[in-house]
Amino acid sequence: VLRVYKAAVQQTLDILFLPEEREFLTSTDAVSRDSADRTIIAWDFQSAAKISNQIFHERYTCPSLTLHPKEPMFVAQTNGNYMALFSAQRPYRINKKKRYEGHKVEGFAVGCEFSPDGTLLVTGSSDGKVFFYNYHTARIIRTLSAHKEACVSAIFHPVLPSLLATCDWAGEIKIWQ
Repeated sequence: VLRVYKAAVQQTLDILFLPEEREFLTSTDAVSRDSADRTIIAWDFQSAAKISNQIFHERYTCPSLTLHPKEPMFVAQTNGNYMALFSAQRPYRINKKKRYEGHKVEGFAVGCEFSPDGTLLVTGSSDGKVFFYNYHTARIIRTLSAHKEACVSAIFHPVLPSLLATCDWAGEIKIWQ
C-alpha cells in the first residue's frame, strides 16, 4: 500500500484517474435530503488531501465516472436518469447546458463510456436498452433493445472500436458489432 485516502463516507462507488496524474476523482453515496457535498471528491494523488468535495451539487449519487479520451472532460452517470458533463481540470465545473437524458437508471449502478474517438457516449438503461449519444450535441442517435433485464454496462473494445460489449443485471453478456 502506497497511500490511504479516507473519504469519511459509507461507500466509494467509482474512481477516475485524471490525465495529468496529479489528481483523481471518486464518487460516493454521500447524499442526504439537505446536502449533496462529497458526491464527487477530487483528491491530490501525492498528499492524499481532498482538493474539492463541492463538484456536484444535485442530490443524486453517481455510480459511474468516465473520462473523455481526447478532451479535458468527464461524465458522471447520475441516479437522476441523466449523465452530467464536467471539466476534468480545476475547478471541475459542471456544464449546465449539456445533459445526456433519455435513459433510465432507477437505482441500478449503470455505467457509461466514451467511444475511443470521443464522438459517442454510450450507456445502459434499467429497461435493458443501450443508448448512444452524440457527445457534442447530447442527442440520442441510436438505441438498442439489448437485454430483458437492466443493462448495467456498455463498453467499447479498446482495440476494435466497432465492437461493443453489454451486460445485464442477470449476468448475460453480449458482444455487438
